[in-house]
Amino acid sequence: MPTGVIPEIRQEIALIGQQTRDLATRYEQVFVNLRQALQAALAQAAGAAQRARIAMTIADAAASAISENFPNQPLRACAAGCGACCHLYVMVPPGVAEAVAAHVLRRLDAKGLAGLRLDLERAAAAAGALTDPSRLKHRCPLLGDDNLCTVYDARPPACRAFTSHSAAACRSLAFDPEGPVTAIPQSASHFRVYQEATGALQRAARAGGQPSAQTGLAAALLVALPEQA
Repeated sequence: MPTGVIPEIRQEIALIGQQTRDLATRYEQVFVNLRQALQAALAQAAGAAQRARIAMTIADAAASAISENFPNQPLRACAAGCGACCHLYVMVPPGVAEAVAAHVLRRLDAKGLAGLRLDLERAAAAAGALTDPSRLKHRCPLLGDDNLCTVYDARPPACRAFTSHSAAACRSLAFDPEGPVTAIPQSASHFRVYQEATGALQRAARAGGQPSAQTGLAAALLVALPEQA
């Protein structure tokens, strides 16, 4: 049995193994650097809403870089008008509701704001009625009649983070409580970027002596929005 080439193969495997470990270390450093960049940028922001906008801008840029440069990215079935994920419970870190509220107030008149507040109250009540709000399936009050997000440019980190390889799986999760789908696998790198943004906003709030916990989007928006336009 020929064995002369085995040492060469073992050496090559060992080399590739070391390169893989080095690459994994560099990969982790990407997120360390992202965390530091977020912290530095948020420290210069004037107020919670601006912090949220800055965090999402930085996270979007990082997520785009990953999508453009990392090989073997998961295929996405996400498309405008799908809207299934817009029936899932969304939590927001500090500042996001204020940023969304500012976006809303630029486009709604008094009647529109009153209608939105009613929808938000229903959504918040539905979440509050559950022991585990994460199980809530309720149409987002910010989803338009055309099934498009009305605050897309200001949407929360959780919405930006969520992706899916199967629209059918999303529909099953959102609309078929007895169906087999209980979770949607996420693109790890993409999702982690927005986790970093969320954590950065929480840490910034904590550093400023403000509440840092995430809250439900509907409940948070009811606080951030005025009762009248």
